[in-house]
Amino acid sequence: MESKSDLIAQDITAKIRHQQFKINSFLPSESELTILYGTSRETVRKALDQLNSLGVIQKIRGKGSMVLNLEKYSFPVSGISSFAELSQAMGMRTETIVLTLKKMKSLPALFQEKFPEEKEQKGIYIERLRIINGKAEILDCDFLFTPPITELPLEAAQTSIYSYLENKKGLEVSYATKAITVEKIGKQLQNKLGIEGNSAVLVASHNFLSDATLFQLTLSYHDPQKFKFVDFARRQRIKP
Repeated sequence: MESKSDLIAQDITAKIRHQQFKINSFLPSESELTILYGTSRETVRKALDQLNSLGVIQKIRGKGSMVLNLEKYSFPVSGISSFAELSQAMGMRTETIVLTLKKMKSLPALFQEKFPEEKEQKGIYIERLRIINGKAEILDCDFLFTPPITELPLEAAQTSIYSYLENKKGLEVSYATKAITVEKIGKQLQNKLGIEGNSAVLVASHNFLSDATLFQLTLSYHDPQKFKFVDFARRQRIKP
């Protein structure tokens, strides 16, 4: 169940997208937001902190929260949030279509070139088409290792694999390493994404649990004409 602060953050993001809160303008004050949403100042601050970390706003001491230029289909490439979590946070109308969900005794051919060291690994293969505002935008291909993951319900694949692993299986998803390239793709992938050309942006990642166990490999294909990758980075000062 989503918290009150999550719902407030989503509503503010939706208002920014619909230009109720203009770019480079300031949001209503914390006091005004507590009245608007009928909640505590602490809850409002949690929502604003979430938006601040996502790069939706910039909190300026003594002035308030300034609305930043939020790109319509920009997803951060450095985090490890699920598609469902990002969709909710960014206020987008999305749908997930599960194309494949099956157990395999070795890596699918699609993965073997990118992850040759894991060729003989057993696991669960999931292929999902991400629909954004009625159009196919992303093809996510995931391979979950067995062990630690021995089963995956269809409902979890349709909603959020990470939510299922963390809330139902007690696993703690922690970090990922990612490589972003432009790759040639075949007709099958072109047709699934509706791409006219034979190139796609590919994000290949190794995903780890908190104990450093590699549990997932991901190949995420994107139409380079429709999707823009961004990274919002805040400076972390290192003390001498």
